[in-house]
Amino acid sequence: MANHISHAKELVEAFNGSDWDAVTGLLGTSTYNEFGTQRELKGPETVEAMQGWKSAMPDVKGTVSTALEADNQVVLEVSWHGTHTGPLVTPEGEIPPSGKTQTTPGAWVFDFDGDSLRESRHYFDMLTFLQQIGAA
Repeated sequence: MANHISHAKELVEAFNGSDWDAVTGLLGTSTYNEFGTQRELKGPETVEAMQGWKSAMPDVKGTVSTALEADNQVVLEVSWHGTHTGPLVTPEGEIPPSGKTQTTPGAWVFDFDGDSLRESRHYFDMLTFLQQIGAA
């Protein structure tokens, strides 16, 4: 039987370590919904989006404080902390580096089909993030 909590936590750790091969393997062909940016991504697009966050904040790390599992679903409560030292590319244009640190709370919900990740939905407070880096 699959350990879905481990799978979800490994994805956060792979992101933290910029291990894009591991991220790719853990995501598989799943759909990723990033509600803070209103993006729905799949496969390589998801990895590119995560790499974009790392380009804007090379030191950004997620810390999991809570992990819950029921049936084929996992919910992680994650705090994202990093320093905005690179340009953040958005659909409205680039936000130049501010040098400011941010800590943004989030919840990441994972739906599994057997051992495979089918879909995830990442909810985080984009307004708090933008205020902390001086962009709102």
